[in-house]
Amino acid sequence: MSGKQFFIFGAGYSGKAFARASEGAGTIFGTTRSTDKFTALRQAGIEPLLFDGAPTPGISAALRETTHLIVSVAPDEAGDPVLNAMRRTIVADMPALEWIAYLSTVGVYGDYGGAWVDETAECRPVSKRSIMRVAAERDWLQLGREIGRPVAILRLSGIYGPGRNALVNLENGTARRLVKPGQVFNRIHCDDIAGALWHLAGSNAGGVFNVTDDLPAPPQDVVAYAASLTGIEPPPEIPFETAQLSPMARSFYGENKRVANMAIKAAGYRFRFPDYRAAFDQMWADGDWRDGEARSPMR
Repeated sequence: MSGKQFFIFGAGYSGKAFARASEGAGTIFGTTRSTDKFTALRQAGIEPLLFDGAPTPGISAALRETTHLIVSVAPDEAGDPVLNAMRRTIVADMPALEWIAYLSTVGVYGDYGGAWVDETAECRPVSKRSIMRVAAERDWLQLGREIGRPVAILRLSGIYGPGRNALVNLENGTARRLVKPGQVFNRIHCDDIAGALWHLAGSNAGGVFNVTDDLPAPPQDVVAYAASLTGIEPPPEIPFETAQLSPMARSFYGENKRVANMAIKAAGYRFRFPDYRAAFDQMWADGDWRDGEARSPMR
């Protein structure tokens, strides 16, 4: 994809994974809300720009040359911050634009009592943040129709990878095994978010895609598997009813579903890590589970 220019609104954990996987496939700009993060973005291969909800000359200039736009900014009470600030620019001043990707969440499906859902399932979000996501998805799809450009909605499950996983939590003492009978979650390694984005961008494919693994599983099983790799005792199980949780953490357990991923597979993508066991095995073997840099195994 040489000659392409990518722009990521909200170049956080997933955006940096996308840039690291670029292999020189094009220039990548990315925004952050703090100049403190500029160095980390540059190290990932991203040209950093500051975005605090308002257009800037630097952002506008980069967008004029952008072919592929990726949005990874959560909506708020006022709507989608990128659309609110940049809609006019996207419509009228992005002549090179070919494709838009919006990173959403499987939370838009709401609670299905542990049943399987795919992209055809009704969105019936429970939490306020997921209700806002449904509205943002709708607005981006509408913009795509308005300007005649494909929009890919990537609905992501629980994101993990180097620096953000149960191995790290075990090492720093924050791992817990909360048990709520029947509760399962899907997950997705950040490298597969990056891989799916690159795959869809390669053909400018639009549509809705669940980007999630093949193995919805109880969260306590993931911690136990990580502990088995380290050779240490897993933390004790804690009944969900008695656990001390923040309101946001508790709200995640109010939604229970198994999320299918056939649409992204039908588009030709093959997961690098189809389940958490494959990913943890690889991260542990490579020693890059802390921050992406190989180090000695946990002592």
